[in-house]
Amino acid sequence: MLGRSAWGLFWMFRSLERAENTARLLDAGFRMALTRGLSAASEEWRSVLITLGLDSDFAAKGGEYTGKVVTNFVLRSPDNANSVIWMIENARTNARMVRTAITREVWEATNESWMVLKDLLARPVGEGNLGEVLDTIRRHTTLVRGAMEGTMLRNDIFNFARMGTHIERADNTARILDVKYHVLLPSLAWVGSRLDNAQWEMVLRSVAGERAFRWMNAGVLEPKGIAEFLILDGRFPRSLAFCYNKLVSNMAGLARAYGETTPAHDLLLQAQSRLNQTDIGQIFDFGLHEFITAFINSNRQIAEAIAADYRFIE
Repeated sequence: MLGRSAWGLFWMFRSLERAENTARLLDAGFRMALTRGLSAASEEWRSVLITLGLDSDFAAKGGEYTGKVVTNFVLRSPDNANSVIWMIENARTNARMVRTAITREVWEATNESWMVLKDLLARPVGEGNLGEVLDTIRRHTTLVRGAMEGTMLRNDIFNFARMGTHIERADNTARILDVKYHVLLPSLAWVGSRLDNAQWEMVLRSVAGERAFRWMNAGVLEPKGIAEFLILDGRFPRSLAFCYNKLVSNMAGLARAYGETTPAHDLLLQAQSRLNQTDIGQIFDFGLHEFITAFINSNRQIAEAIAADYRFIE
């Protein structure tokens, strides 16, 4: 496959995954803000922007940290080069570029998503319709992913698409786990408090993991258990371990198709080995923030190595 086509598939699905993750994070931030005072709600919205890496851009525009201002900036603002509408447009542009590599169902699902969301986000989003907007984003990105799963051959095209999804998903889960806890929780004095528990519940909500975690832990919310679930539990589809297990499988598929491994394979296997050989006690002893920071850096290096090895820029 041409490097440019591989790049288009990789970033098509990274953009769709990022749009869905952003919607989930906004939903969790909205729910949390409703339960807190005005000042605390502002900090919640700021934490959403920090997680998304948009706080400095937002602050440069001088906006207030309110739900309406933040959500419109994140979803549709022309001043935000990484808005959700831009992500959807980017996914469609890439899908059009690789139109001959994807099935009709995948193209139609992507194009329909773009048309629906472009119309929906043409007007400012208010508190009254925010839930509908976020649900629509999640639903349409899921439709594209479902079309891919149900109609595409399991070949290099499929592998590049899924690699984009899991690189992005791992990055998102890591950033939420780090920022939502370390930035928003006021001080160590709050550890174990109702605010602390609420923060961990919002972390689970942000990755659609609250119900699964409660099923597995008799409804008990405990920070170390939640961190272990999101980092090391290979059964949960948004955990770091799950994402890296899938990445290894997809990269192995490429190695079989092309008859060779690359430096990106080695980096990935090393990262997977670090996850498999650690436990949550070791992570907390090392420092959760330090562990997550190292993971995010490693994840970025793997993505860059994939781009270099498969000549995305050519």
